Amino acid sequence: MPDRSEVPGRIASAAGRTGAGERPARRKRLEPDERRAQILACAIEMFGERPYAAVSTAELAARAGVARGLINHYFGNKRDLYLVVVRRMVTLPRGEDMVVPTGTPRERVDASVRWLLDTIAEHGSTWVKVTSHEGVGDDPEVQQILDEADDAAAERTLCMVGLADSAHSAELRAMVRAYGGLVKAAGREWITRGNLTREQVHHLLADLLWALVSETMAKVGHAS
Repeated sequence: MPDRSEVPGRIASAAGRTGAGERPARRKRLEPDERRAQILACAIEMFGERPYAAVSTAELAARAGVARGLINHYFGNKRDLYLVVVRRMVTLPRGEDMVVPTGTPRERVDASVRWLLDTIAEHGSTWVKVTSHEGVGDDPEVQQILDEADDAAAERTLCMVGLADSAHSAELRAMVRAYGGLVKAAGREWITRGNLTREQVHHLLADLLWALVSETMAKVGHAS
């Protein structure tokens, strides 16, 4: 059985929480950007712990140590706040901050998978929940955010494995988006269910991405 300590997002920070009989955290005066970031951090944590319907803005306000009205002031209603959380979970680092791997094609594939797993591990269970639709159900706006994120991740992956300039980039991006479904499923087995370690997930995804790059993608454009 995998070591549970390897699974990110399993144990949430206790900072700012209140329990039965405890007094709410004492509020500190913060600048608006800091206060907004504090509320968002608590929302990310709470949406990773429980289903969307089980998260209340009143409890979120108590955990963040703010008045409930501030959540509405900075984010609108709960759904609007959830959309911000979804965008944060799936937003990739800026392109200029990305280091394109070098080395053999297989080494570039391994580096690409390492980057994917680092992205997933940053927020753990919250990433799993928002990317697997454990949120507000069949919401078109959520789906649009996730679709745009899948497109961006596919483009970034092709860049990292050296195929961004292919004449068949549209087809290759579609293949990577299909591969992305496996990435999400593997993330659930690792982070939520604890059935796989990160190392096992890395081997699984790297082997399959290598097969996709070296075999399946190599056939694109050569079909009769």
